[in-house]
Amino acid sequence: MCQLLGMNGNVPTDICFSFKGFACRGGRTDHHSDGWGIAFFEGQGCRLFLDYLPSATSPIAELVQNYPIKSTNIIAHIRKATQGVTSLANTHPFQRELWGQYWIFAHNGDLKGLPPVSGEHYRPVGNTDSEHAFCLILEQLRQQFAEAPPLPELSRALAEIVRGIAAYGVFNMMLSNGEWLFAHCATKLHYLVRQAPFAVAQLKDEDLSVDFSALTSPDDRVAVIVTEPLTANEAWRAMQPGELLCFRDGLPQPVTV
Repeated sequence: MCQLLGMNGNVPTDICFSFKGFACRGGRTDHHSDGWGIAFFEGQGCRLFLDYLPSATSPIAELVQNYPIKSTNIIAHIRKATQGVTSLANTHPFQRELWGQYWIFAHNGDLKGLPPVSGEHYRPVGNTDSEHAFCLILEQLRQQFAEAPPLPELSRALAEIVRGIAAYGVFNMMLSNGEWLFAHCATKLHYLVRQAPFAVAQLKDEDLSVDFSALTSPDDRVAVIVTEPLTANEAWRAMQPGELLCFRDGLPQPVTV
């Protein structure tokens, strides 16, 4: 199946280091070679890069690895297709508008027999179960709330929706509107929070290390969420099946119904 990568911080941060290791898994150190994508929030805007080529050999992925775009919320995805052909239309992350905000979504897993999307606002463009699930989430939220609700209310509603979709199969996912990042674990997700005192991190998939103490200030904090740990010398926490976390300002908060 696919792999996910997310970042949430209290200050705009680039993801060049983590993405270098992650991109290797798209056809070099792993077999996720059916396309890739990454989304960076910048204020109310969002930069979205997609390619149906493997990330390990994609010229666009090489550009992203060397382009220090700073953001407080980032979602990336490398695809191993289970439903839908290899094409840009089926490449994650997916982007839609809700309540005057861009929303970004990526999924790892396989969902069977999802109900049709009821409503007039959201339809899948491609033919993946992932984009179908994203449209279900947004349509249900739009039907429940005419305007963006406070985060606690949104969290409770989203937890119920996610639990319902997860009943149809494997639903590891990330979702962000640029203010926060939700991550749901069905089978496998890990995260860590980098904060002072910062240290050296060594990638697993690439012979590269970074001393974050030379690149950060004492008040910086960033959470990195990924399917499989990216570094060999940091303490990654495994999320539990069924766990839903909301990351804000680099800190995770558990979400329950």
